[in-house]
Amino acid sequence: MSGIRVLDLSAYIAGPYGCTLLADQGAEVIKVEPPVGDNLRRYPSTLEAESRAFLGVNRSKRGVVLDLKQPGQRAVLMRLVREADVLVHNFRPSVPVRLGIDFESLHKLNPRLVYCSVTGYGEQGPLKEKAGYDQVLQTMTGMCTMQGKTGGAPEILYGSVVDYYAAALVAAGVSSALYERERSGEGQFVGVSLLRSALTMQSARMVWAEGEPAAVGRDMRSGGVTGIHPTADGYLYISANTPRFWQALCERIGRPELAADARYDTVRKRAAQAEVLLPQLHAALATRSALAWEALFGEEVPCAAARQVEDMFEHPQVQAEQMITSLPHPLLGSYRGITRPIVFGRTPGPEPFAAPVFDQDTAAVSALLDACSDD
Repeated sequence: MSGIRVLDLSAYIAGPYGCTLLADQGAEVIKVEPPVGDNLRRYPSTLEAESRAFLGVNRSKRGVVLDLKQPGQRAVLMRLVREADVLVHNFRPSVPVRLGIDFESLHKLNPRLVYCSVTGYGEQGPLKEKAGYDQVLQTMTGMCTMQGKTGGAPEILYGSVVDYYAAALVAAGVSSALYERERSGEGQFVGVSLLRSALTMQSARMVWAEGEPAAVGRDMRSGGVTGIHPTADGYLYISANTPRFWQALCERIGRPELAADARYDTVRKRAAQAEVLLPQLHAALATRSALAWEALFGEEVPCAAARQVEDMFEHPQVQAEQMITSLPHPLLGSYRGITRPIVFGRTPGPEPFAAPVFDQDTAAVSALLDACSDD
């Protein structure tokens, strides 16, 4: 995406990380923050000088500050829009109209602009002005009840999965619109919402066949053997849904007779017989640690020992795939973080750089605008 300029007016995770994914692919991304900064900068963090969340979400961007409530500074944004290819924001639908930066207004100013709006619930409907947040949408759309144990309380899935999936939709939608622009010469509106993200993530559950009741079994978890289990030290996730993996599991734990038993020869039968099977599985797993079982199962049984996220920095597979890099930072000295979420064989893209400190590039971008005016 070299040569593509993106204006990132968004905050929190979904919009900003969508723009980061574009930056990873070579786009020049200018993050435009209000005078109070992106709210993510103020999130709890053990780093004194910066927010860990902000650093992780906003790599490879230039940072400027504009107060869009002030006509003079809004005019600066308009100058940037004239030279931009993409604009991304996460304002509620009425806000861009009030500020004069809605799609129709900016399309007149720059017909080639791809305009991406990230909302909580979409552009229409009774909830369109409601603020949307990841865990709120998880709770609303049934993810929490599916996450919780049967008969138990709903449980939040931490890690902002709805936000990050929405970010992927932002990058995909913008990329598609830019591709279409190559043929039509014209930009267009791209809408992404957390509601769409949360429901799209559950596409396998969001199927309601003609004639069946609404309340049917929609949980894809096969149950029984497939799941997280205790070991002598730590926990181990095992997936043994196929005949091959079920047989390999039984052999590795020293219970080959279970694989030969017709009562357990399908996933559904094993799930139905969980009360009989699990005590036998747990007794076998109690003889070794989770890491030892992971090594013993190798490639024969899909599994993983439950680790801390910190363990991933030095994991040999992560290192082999070069997923982590060290980024110089003016306040922290440097920090290690994720890079290159997508691998391109011929055009790997630019080297990543650290998320901007507040107001880092306002002067430089202003000089760039002045140079464009002189031209």
